[in-house]
Amino acid sequence: MDGNDLSSFGRRDWQTESDLEPVRFAMVGLGWWTREEAIPVTEDSDWCETTVVVSGDRRKAEGVADGVESAEVALTYGEFHDGAATDVYDAVYVATPNAEHLAFVESAAEFGKAVLCEKPMEATSERARRMVESCEDADVPLMVAYRMHTEPAVRRACELVGEGAIGDPVLVHGSMSQNLLEMNPNPNQWRLDPDLSGPGTSVMDLGIYPLNTARFVLDADPVAVSAFARSDDEAFSDVPDEAATFQVRFDDGTLAACSASQRAAESSHLKVVGTEGEVNVEPAFFDRKPRQFALEVDGTRADVDYEQVDQMREEFDYFAHQLRTDGEILPDGRHGLVDMEAIEAVYESTEKGSVVELRGRGE
Repeated sequence: MDGNDLSSFGRRDWQTESDLEPVRFAMVGLGWWTREEAIPVTEDSDWCETTVVVSGDRRKAEGVADGVESAEVALTYGEFHDGAATDVYDAVYVATPNAEHLAFVESAAEFGKAVLCEKPMEATSERARRMVESCEDADVPLMVAYRMHTEPAVRRACELVGEGAIGDPVLVHGSMSQNLLEMNPNPNQWRLDPDLSGPGTSVMDLGIYPLNTARFVLDADPVAVSAFARSDDEAFSDVPDEAATFQVRFDDGTLAACSASQRAAESSHLKVVGTEGEVNVEPAFFDRKPRQFALEVDGTRADVDYEQVDQMREEFDYFAHQLRTDGEILPDGRHGLVDMEAIEAVYESTEKGSVVELRGRGE
């Protein structure tokens, strides 16, 4: 792509074929995200369909299955782990609380099923590593569900930065915030429970977006972090990061300033500033808001209007396309493991009040 030509902005640059046999999914974890976001896009797609739904509650699974035209089987978690109905699905989408991902991925790998796992991968990097190794040992694909990787605005930003359209990247600014308790007023929800969410909430659930998207756009990995966090509201008493900011140094020398909060107005943006210009996506990370893209070089600004896509549809179609065409599936588990290690370093930095180096961690 010529950095000065944005005419093909929304193209699926990863697509090589269109006549594909649908990938049959087992949907594991039937929270609102799976019911309202994931299942509908598989029903709307020519390349995906939901044939199995899996929940800890049999009635819930059966109720969801009744509302999905392609669904054939409703399973409990135990039945899934026991290998029921493995002939009815090709791949597994895991969208349970973070600390429950590992068991389902291990079972999917045992059954030889491809895995699309929500991020963050797990509650700890050690458990995430076990996920990666179980899939590698079974030779099954593991993709981490970073939907920004298939969002056209982010893919074009990645191309422009890679082509040098803004010169050498120098700084990244990224943020994501929302009011969690307005979305779900229950203070006992899993995102506020360290046993289920991991070491925190805002960085784990939201800060991972600017961190990982910066990695993708820069094609770089973090080597050091420093961070601050606070929790004032009683509902956040078990987690350290009602709000957090963290800085990242990448291996290409670029510096990033990121922020995240689960108790602030809904807001998100990503900006990459280079020696000759900048590229900006705002709002960046909320799938139900239209993205705005701007490129500014040497004082000349181009705001690009493009046909908005359903980010979940792009993600599922990409995963299915790569499976059916035997293409490389990215971001894979090794990529997601780097984020887990970086996030743990962020929390370590908030406790120590110092810079935490990442080189050699987890080897």
